[in-house]
Amino acid sequence: MVLNGSEILVECLKEQGVDTVFGYPGGTILNVYDALYSHREIRHILTSHEQGAAHAADGYARSTGKTGVVMATSGPGATNLVTGIATAYMDSVPLVAFTCNVGVSLLGKDSFQEVDIAGITMPVTKYSTIVKDIHQLANVVRRAFRIAKSGRPGPVLVDITKDVTADKCEYIPAVPEEIKPLTETIRSEDIDEAVSMMEKAERPVIFVGGGAIASGASEEIRELAHRIDAPVCDTLMGKGAFPGTDPLYMGMLGMHGTKTANRAVHKCDLLIVCGTRFSDRVTGETSRFASQARILHLDIDAAEINKNVIVDRAVVGDLKESLKRILAKLPEKRHPEWIGRVNESKEKHPLMYDGDRLTGPYVIEELYRLTDGRAIITTDVGQHQMWAAQYYRYTEPRTFLTSGGLGTMGFGLGAAMGAKAGNPSRTVINIGGDGCFRMNLNEVVSAVRNNLKVIEVVMNNEVLGMVRQWQHLFYGERYSHTVLDDGIDFVKIAEGMGAVGIRVTKKEEVDDAIKRALESDRPVVLDVRIDKDDMVFPMSPAGKPIEEAFDQTDF
Repeated sequence: MVLNGSEILVECLKEQGVDTVFGYPGGTILNVYDALYSHREIRHILTSHEQGAAHAADGYARSTGKTGVVMATSGPGATNLVTGIATAYMDSVPLVAFTCNVGVSLLGKDSFQEVDIAGITMPVTKYSTIVKDIHQLANVVRRAFRIAKSGRPGPVLVDITKDVTADKCEYIPAVPEEIKPLTETIRSEDIDEAVSMMEKAERPVIFVGGGAIASGASEEIRELAHRIDAPVCDTLMGKGAFPGTDPLYMGMLGMHGTKTANRAVHKCDLLIVCGTRFSDRVTGETSRFASQARILHLDIDAAEINKNVIVDRAVVGDLKESLKRILAKLPEKRHPEWIGRVNESKEKHPLMYDGDRLTGPYVIEELYRLTDGRAIITTDVGQHQMWAAQYYRYTEPRTFLTSGGLGTMGFGLGAAMGAKAGNPSRTVINIGGDGCFRMNLNEVVSAVRNNLKVIEVVMNNEVLGMVRQWQHLFYGERYSHTVLDDGIDFVKIAEGMGAVGIRVTKKEEVDDAIKRALESDRPVVLDVRIDKDDMVFPMSPAGKPIEEAFDQTDF
């Protein structure tokens, strides 16, 4: 059948099983929005800003395992997507961004709202391109989805000139190509060596990252941990891949990881690394990282092997399939003395906070209790992010969504909207700070307009908390431009946008406020007033050995 470019784009989206797109219309993309008007089977969620749309598509992808889709017009509409695209790139999230540009005849002439968005996003996408010929459009769109989802996932950008969206050509439907796990790089000799290393280890530790979630390897990681009696730690991106309630779980590793996890990695004789890239926030001083251990790295991306930390052996390929092959050959082992030492450390060095007053950790523990640990939690970036990682126990993959690599303030509320769109029956809560909320509060009205009942918890300490913590510890208490005590009333702002606003100033008010939020039929903003000098502990200064992490008991 003969269709115009916009109709071909929509038909290709339907081919790929896309049911939801996020975006913001404008001049060059109007033909596409006109086509969407006639195809109501694809839900379009209008945000308040293109960056919010990109984060929403990201949250949709992280929480569902599907590919997120976002749309924007040319010029500033397109450039407003860049932070969201980079966020997805750093965390390996499958995302396809569609932008439209000026007509081919206007390209390269500094035309109104013209920008080379394919060039701008090249460093932060798996693939970016511009379509100038309608006959190439369908295949480019199909290729975009295949690239976004295959191998190590990530974002793709497709820019389409406006004349292509109006031109017509024959559209031939196609069945999407099956995306199979990357297994051809998994070598039998590497599997055998991995098994041998695990058999010989007396003090093994399993370290889990976001790749475990991307590959769907949670079941295999649980089986491995219990098969060889190995304690487990994780990254921000790996939360939920291994249950936070399992007796073998030690907590998060790295700068704000638990003392137990950090010291166990320092003392272990084998570190089994599952789908993570050795971020500097995890390793600290790399020359001291796991210095007593042999390191076995399992990852889908060969470029990550020996990039940040030199390892002793690697298995390159899909993590789930790699672990299946290892488990098929691996006998059971017990390490009672090692597990006893780890458990003793857990008892000696628990996470702790002041229980006599209102604090962020207390609020998060109450959120965990009142949601039975079943909510999808999104976060912005800062102290609240670390508290959410430390004090909410994640037992399922795809239930903790945060900007780990780029550290994007303003990520959380958009991501929460996307997660709610993809999981309408789940409770979705964004945990943010007042600094971050100032960057994304415009999306409260988007949640209201689109009937996305999300709960925004603002840890309001009237400062940029994490930056202030660094200023307090390392900059002589010189609080340069981190104080936000300008009297903004977030409850009134929420109510003005049609949401429910609830203020919490005392510990005794927390339970009722959370219950009200959970029972509300509208989006809710909880303005929780905490002390400006509350800090996140444990902490290891950047670039220092993680086993030397300190907490409030060390002062």
